[in-house]
Amino acid sequence: MARPHLITGIDIGSSKITTIIVNPSQDEQRLNVVGVSSAPSRGIKKSQVVDIDEAIASITESVEAAERMAGYSINSAFVSVSGEHIQSQNSKGVVAVGNPEGEITQDDIYRVIEAARAVSLPSSREIIHVIPREFIVDSQSGVRDPLGMTGVRLEAEAHLVTGSTAVMKNLTKCVADLGTNIEDVVFTGLASAQAILSETEKELGVVLVDIGGGTTSLTIFVDGALSHSAVLPVGAKNITNDLAIGLRISLQSAEKIKQHLTALERQPRPTTTQDTADNKRKDDDINLARLGLKEEIRTTSRKTLVDGIIRPRLNEIFGLVGEEVKRAGFAGSTPAGIVITGGGAETVAVLDSCKRTLQLPARIGQPTGLNGLIDEISSPAYAAATGLILYAVSHPDSEAKFSGGFTDIFKNLPGKGIVNKGASWIKQLLP
Repeated sequence: MARPHLITGIDIGSSKITTIIVNPSQDEQRLNVVGVSSAPSRGIKKSQVVDIDEAIASITESVEAAERMAGYSINSAFVSVSGEHIQSQNSKGVVAVGNPEGEITQDDIYRVIEAARAVSLPSSREIIHVIPREFIVDSQSGVRDPLGMTGVRLEAEAHLVTGSTAVMKNLTKCVADLGTNIEDVVFTGLASAQAILSETEKELGVVLVDIGGGTTSLTIFVDGALSHSAVLPVGAKNITNDLAIGLRISLQSAEKIKQHLTALERQPRPTTTQDTADNKRKDDDINLARLGLKEEIRTTSRKTLVDGIIRPRLNEIFGLVGEEVKRAGFAGSTPAGIVITGGGAETVAVLDSCKRTLQLPARIGQPTGLNGLIDEISSPAYAAATGLILYAVSHPDSEAKFSGGFTDIFKNLPGKGIVNKGASWIKQLLP
């Protein structure tokens, strides 16, 4: 039996590493999940590798578990990237239409995108994505696809997402050390948008906020096109830290309490005929004894935890989101409001805090677009991993965008793993 064509996405985050393996139908209309696994993230802080050995071990654990579930080994994967090093800018390219008849060809489109790509960057930075926002044919603006149109001058407004070369090389080295080819590196915010946002929201103008463990990815869509990208250095782990400090408990216990509060929020509250102060106090008390915490803490006030500790941190996160939107010049350009996703979207009071802070409509984004074994990944925490698969389908011609290719990534690095040793051995044979 022939080996099926598999699509793999590896979402490398600050709190977990998720691997999704999909076996698409022949027409790629149905994307069946055949393998999925999450492993705790080690050696990664704020979406950047801080310990290569630990990071490789975590990625290996996640990939191998997904492979066992799928029954196949993977050869290549799409990998997510995030972190404070991510920056964005808008660029413009202009070319003359090459056809004497004035008809715009695919070659003209490639040339104008390359012209938009030609921006001055420090040697320490690389372009991750070049995303066309709109095309201008002669003086006609707002063109989505100029192919086949007639004109003499073609312009392109493009959105460039850039990242630190060193950070991305460390990240890709961890994946390549497994013997896995990297099809493409995708910005986490862009991947999440693929799985969460509707075309209507993108057209109206929307802000996608992906709250991860250590960072928050921000993407702004205006007129159907990605217009701004950014990463904020705060995430759901900051809420856990606040709970640990406030209650004087360990981080593990604080995480359990945070998840318990989320579970309580989803449960319907019993209604009482007499809304007395004693009843309110009773409803407010949370019994922590059944959580099995190491500390001696037994009961605590829900109001104290939510309003006193969690909500101020959420207000800070959304305050930073609002400042970034204003700084980018898109305040008032997003009537579709805010869409919150990522693991932090499951935090108690996150929706209310967002609406109060930003004064915009808001919703929690659930990933869609996949079939098969989706029970485990049908939550905001798996938006980026799901989006990697959808990105792969919508960009079949994806390839490594690093200058020099991935073989240069291992240049001047000590040999580690079969990939590095093989590359070194081949280089010795060359004249």
